[in-house]
Amino acid sequence: MTEPTIDDRVPHSARVWDYWLGGKDNYAVDREVGERLKEIVPEGVVSARADRQFLARSVRHAVAGHGIRQFLDIGTGLPTADNTHEVAQAAAPECRVVYVDNDPLVLVHAQALLVGTPEGATDYIHADVHDPEAVLAEAARTLDFGEPTAVVLSSVLNYVVSQDDARAIVSTLMGALPPGSLLIVGHPTADVVPERMEELLRVWNEANPHPMRTRSRAEIEDLYDGLELSDPGVVFAPEWRPDAETLFSGRAIPHLVAVGRKP
Repeated sequence: MTEPTIDDRVPHSARVWDYWLGGKDNYAVDREVGERLKEIVPEGVVSARADRQFLARSVRHAVAGHGIRQFLDIGTGLPTADNTHEVAQAAAPECRVVYVDNDPLVLVHAQALLVGTPEGATDYIHADVHDPEAVLAEAARTLDFGEPTAVVLSSVLNYVVSQDDARAIVSTLMGALPPGSLLIVGHPTADVVPERMEELLRVWNEANPHPMRTRSRAEIEDLYDGLELSDPGVVFAPEWRPDAETLFSGRAIPHLVAVGRKP
């Protein structure tokens, strides 16, 4: 396979997210767009951090509450604190985790993602959420899809503009998994500060060839059709089973999250 080329002239969501989280794996174009977006919606940085905390809580819940030992993390972004395999394997060292992203810079840093426990396994796939069949085929090298698996779609379905396409992607992924599998979603929303979120989308979509959209609570719930939503349902990120370390408690931020189980 030809190694993809990094284009530092075009911003990429994984690198802007990295910048917002205080990382160093980003370029000037990512920082420029990240600052413009932050000026429009300062809550965006809060969303990035709140989503990261939700990811850790939901992964721990999957391991301890549902006995999940396999994770397929699509749109993983760049390595940072509390990566999925770190959280999962801290709770159960035998957990197996496959990461998926389409940013060439993530591929460069993939080796950092592959450092896990000897009892478990981690792997990285350079692929796109728009091709779930290819993701599943590659992930099957590491994961046993006869066993319950948690699919993590954290801040990635917002790059699937069509609701029908998003439903089809979720249906394909969850359709390949057995009962007891989980769907973990984090997604920006315009249910909060709608005018400013509309302006944020305009700025991002003008600067990037990969358009982004928000979804409402009802549209997120629609993605869970046929699945059993875990309490408290589709909520703002800090509201999902907060613990003593949860930041931004009580703040309505423009980021919705949910966890659901395949019956």
